[in-house]
Amino acid sequence: MNRMRCRDARMPVEAAPVQPPGQGRTQPAPPFWRAVAWAVALVLVQPAAAQPGAPTTPPASPAPESPGVVNSDLTAPLFYQILLGELQLRSGDPGAAYSLILDAARRQRDAGLYQRAVEMALQSRSGEAALVAAREWSAALPGDLEARRFHLQILLALNRVVESGPVLRDLIGASAVAEREDVINAIPPAYARVPDRQQALAVVRTALADSLRDPARATAAWTTVGRLELGLDRLDAALEAARQAQQANRGSPLPAMLALELLERGHVQAEPLVHVYLAAPVTDSERRSAVALTFARILLDLQRTTDARRLLDELTRSAPGLAEPWLLLATLQVQDNALPAASSSLQTYMTLARQAADERSGRGLTQAYLLMAQVAERQGDYATAGAWLDRIENADEIMAAQLRRASLLARQGQLQEARALLRQQPERRPEDARLKLVAEAQLLRDLKQYQAAYEVFGEAVARFPQETELLYDQAMMAEKAGRIDEMERLLRQLIAARPDHHHAYNALGYTLADRNIRLQEAKALIEKAVELAPNDAYIQDSLGWVEYRLGNTQRALTILEGAYRIRPDAEIAAHLGEVLWVLGQRERAIRIWREGLLLASDNETLQETLRRFRVTP
Repeated sequence: MNRMRCRDARMPVEAAPVQPPGQGRTQPAPPFWRAVAWAVALVLVQPAAAQPGAPTTPPASPAPESPGVVNSDLTAPLFYQILLGELQLRSGDPGAAYSLILDAARRQRDAGLYQRAVEMALQSRSGEAALVAAREWSAALPGDLEARRFHLQILLALNRVVESGPVLRDLIGASAVAEREDVINAIPPAYARVPDRQQALAVVRTALADSLRDPARATAAWTTVGRLELGLDRLDAALEAARQAQQANRGSPLPAMLALELLERGHVQAEPLVHVYLAAPVTDSERRSAVALTFARILLDLQRTTDARRLLDELTRSAPGLAEPWLLLATLQVQDNALPAASSSLQTYMTLARQAADERSGRGLTQAYLLMAQVAERQGDYATAGAWLDRIENADEIMAAQLRRASLLARQGQLQEARALLRQQPERRPEDARLKLVAEAQLLRDLKQYQAAYEVFGEAVARFPQETELLYDQAMMAEKAGRIDEMERLLRQLIAARPDHHHAYNALGYTLADRNIRLQEAKALIEKAVELAPNDAYIQDSLGWVEYRLGNTQRALTILEGAYRIRPDAEIAAHLGEVLWVLGQRERAIRIWREGLLLASDNETLQETLRRFRVTP
C-alpha cells in the first residue's frame, strides 16, 4: 500500500547534490551575491563571433524606466578573487576554488558565498571541508536557517549523529512558529539513513526535549519519536508515542497516520487512535478524508469488508467529490453481487476520474473498466462486457483485460478458446510469460478445474524455478485436487528453499489438522508459523483449530475469538461457531455463522460446517 505519510518539510535529507544558490532558499540571495553571480557570468560566457553577412539584430525597444541603480559592496579585488575561484573550479582544481570562495565568504559574511563554498567542497567529495564551511556559515550568520539545514545534513551524511543533536535543536528553535511542525515532521526521513538507528532515536529525543513538553509542538514531536521507534520495529513503544501525541491534540491527523502504519504492521491495538481522530470535530476535512481513505484501504487488506464498506459509505456521503472511495466501494459492491449499485458507483468514479485527468486516475479508469466488464458479465451481457474491455489501453493492464475476456469465453462454454486466448498473448516484457501461465491457472481455479490448474502451475514452476511463490500456488491446487501427498511434498520443498515462509508451515499444519491426522506434528508446524507471523489472523485460526482437534476446546475458543476480532472472516467464523456450538453456546454460534454468511455466503468451509450441524442461520 502507497500510504499516507506525513508531509515533508524543507529540511534537506541528502548531503549531495546541493541546490545552486537561490534554489530552495527561504529568502532570495542578497544583492551582493547577485551582483557577483552576474559579473562572473558575463566574464565566463564568451559571446559568439558575428558571421559575415548575417542580418543585424534590430534595435531593442526602449526599456521602461527603472529606479536608480543600487551599487553592491563588490570591489575589484574581491571580484577578481571570486572570478579566480570559479576559473580554478573550471580548470579542475576544486580545492583551490573552495579556499578562495570560503575566504571571500568570511570577508563578506555572505550566505551565497558560504553556500557556494559548501557546493565546491561537495563537488570535490570533501565532506569535512563542506562541514567546515557549513559550520562557519552557521556561526557567522546565526539567523540564517539555511545554514543550519546545510550544517545538519552534512553532519548526518558524515554519520556524526551525536553532533547533529544541538544543530537540530537550534534549527527547531530558530524556525518560525508556523514552520516548526513541518521541521519536526521532516526529522524521520532526515535520519532514515543513519546506520545506528538506536543512537539516532536517542539524539532526536534529546533534541526534542523542549518540544515534547510544549503543548503547541508535542503532537508533532511525539509522532516523530513514534516513527523512529517504528523504524526500530518497536511497535509497542511507537504506539505509546502515538498515544502521547493524540493526548496533546485529538484533532491532529499525525497520531492517526502513525496508528495506521502500526495497524498495517498488524498492531491492532493502534486502531482506537484512528477512531478517536475520525470522531473528533473536523478542523481539516481534506486531511480527515485522507486518513479515512487510508483506513478503508487497510481494512480491505485485512478483509474486514463490513467495516470498510461502512467507512466508504460515509466517505462517499461526506466527500462526494473524492474519486477513489467510489472505486473502492464499487469493488465491494461487485463482490457482494450488488450489481446496480456497483454500476452507479463506477459511473460516478469515472466522471470524477476523467475530470482529474492525471496518471493515477488513468490507472483507476482501467480498473473501473474491468469492474464494469465484470458487472456486465455477471448480468449475462457478454457483448457489453467486451465493449468495456475494448476501452482498456494501458499496456500494463492488458493481461488483466485478457483474463476477463478469457473468463467471458469460459462462461459461454468455450474453455479451450479461453485458454488459447491467454497462451497467444504477446510477451512484451520478461515477466509476461509467467503472468500468462498464472492467469491461465487462476482461470482454471475459478472454474474449479483444480487438476488442470495444478498442471499449469507445475509448468510455471518448471519454467521459473526461482519464483518460489509458484510452488505455494501449485501446492494449494494439489490440495484442491485431492492430491494431499503431493501438496505435502511441494510445501516441504518450499520450506527447504524458504525456511521463513510462514504460509507454507501454516498451510501444511492446517491441512493435517483439518483432516484430523498427525495432530502433534500439525501443531508444531502451526506454532512455527505463529513464531514467524504472530499477528496473522489466519495462522491464529489454524492454531485454534488444531487445539480444538486436540480436545483443548476452551483454549481453542480463546484463540479463535482473538483471530475473529483481528479479521472477521467467513472461514474463521465457521471454526469459531463450531467451537461455540460444541461448548453449548448455540445462540452465539448461530450469530457468528450468520455474520460469516454476510461476509462470504459461498465459503466452502462455512457451508460444509452448517451442513454437518444441520443449521440454517
